Amino acid sequence: MEPQKIGIIDMGSNSVRFVIYEVDRHACYKEVQNLKVIARLSTYINTEGYMTSEGIEVILNTLTKFKKVADKFGIDDVRGVATAAVRNAGNRKEILEAINTHGVFKIQILSEQEEAYYGYLAITNSTNYKEGVTIDIGGGSTEVTYFKDRRLIHSFSFPFGALTLKKQFVKDDTPTEAEWKKLRAFLRESYASLPWLKEKNAPVIGIGGSARNLALVHQNQINYPLSGLHQYEMTNKDVWAIQNKLASLPIKKREKVDGLSKDRADIILPAAAAIEELIAYVNTSSFIVSNKGLRDGLFYEKFLNNIEITHFPDVTQESIYQLVKTYQDDEEHQRRIAILSSYFVNELNKLGETHITSKELKLLQWSSQLFYLGSAIHPESQSQHTFYLLTNQSIDGLGHLDRLSIAFISSFKSKSQLKQYIKPFRHWVTANDINNFELMGSILKLCYGLDISQRNVVKKVELDTSGSKSLVVNISYEGDPYFESFHANKYKKHLERSLNKTITLNFTDDH
Repeated sequence: MEPQKIGIIDMGSNSVRFVIYEVDRHACYKEVQNLKVIARLSTYINTEGYMTSEGIEVILNTLTKFKKVADKFGIDDVRGVATAAVRNAGNRKEILEAINTHGVFKIQILSEQEEAYYGYLAITNSTNYKEGVTIDIGGGSTEVTYFKDRRLIHSFSFPFGALTLKKQFVKDDTPTEAEWKKLRAFLRESYASLPWLKEKNAPVIGIGGSARNLALVHQNQINYPLSGLHQYEMTNKDVWAIQNKLASLPIKKREKVDGLSKDRADIILPAAAAIEELIAYVNTSSFIVSNKGLRDGLFYEKFLNNIEITHFPDVTQESIYQLVKTYQDDEEHQRRIAILSSYFVNELNKLGETHITSKELKLLQWSSQLFYLGSAIHPESQSQHTFYLLTNQSIDGLGHLDRLSIAFISSFKSKSQLKQYIKPFRHWVTANDINNFELMGSILKLCYGLDISQRNVVKKVELDTSGSKSLVVNISYEGDPYFESFHANKYKKHLERSLNKTITLNFTDDH
């Protein structure tokens, strides 16, 4: 069956995007195209509140460009939506008629509530936060939501965004002291109109380009060693410091700041102020950046409607499933490694040899599904490829430290190799963390050896102590365990080093 292609057009006040997703027969999805036009539609709204003919022409030209791409990808299933710039235009009916007459795509104007909902849907299907406040700063509107237990409790759309705040409060490229005061007073008054936001003490999750740019600038400033923006966490002091740094620079220098898009250099300061004031009103120190937003919410709705649900039951597990389906041919092999490793951990904990916590066990379970994922690229360097893959792409539902921990465990080859991987992240982990990574990685490597031929030969593992310095592993098997025995005996030295014990492997025919 040919993969299904789904197109989403997001016509915002600052930019218009066209994203194409591909879904295969295994329900494995990926983004295959993401194109942007900096249209700045809100700048084409005249003093009477109408979009000018020039603005409408920009829309039509943009859609024509997107149609050529859609034709190249052979995609007919395209959902187009428009937000504040078109929604608030006095001549929005005329705009829609012009689009319909143009005959390229159909565009739906989202209500304020719909726009806020799709942002919430994106966050709750791509993070594991049970409670939070979202802020999506567009060019002409700002959507905020409050969710708890992954359920949308409140939402609101403010009729201001980064572009309109700049236009209303900032005459030149950098606000004067008086302009800052007026802007911040306006934002505080706006947020105060929503008592359900006050002192929620929940993380504020930023959606959209302005939030992403603040995070990118911060990552560049601190030489952040891990790739990925999604679920990147900043403190309220971090946000304030970045805003102050950008405000201290004239526009020409601001445009050259690493991480800041040139097309956002003039509007980033009002957007940063909107985020800062919301963080203060919510009374939280945690600002989380999301790489998922309105477009992803629209995609999740369509994708999940096919199985009649609105949310993934387990965001992390779904993301790991997507990774495994992308890079691994044999899911059963990974499943058997997971089962064998859980045997080992339970037996070691029972004997008092280890004290792996429930959180560490969860990391081990996730890591077992991704162990040597990089072998799909090249088996000779499977450890290196695994570490690269897991440190260079997000895993939805996992924070950056958990993702890094999984990368250390899933790529385990030897203690010396682990130390090499840890070097850029040495200030992130403790000596105890490193010992645990070695322990869990060596367990997975031994279990990998016990299913090396991928024939499900090993059926059960039981451990026994034969003295304070030795451990016996009784392994029940069906079939010929030659390869499993050879590789397990080869790999056991890593677990021996971690436990400071000698290990004897006893293979017993289960028949």
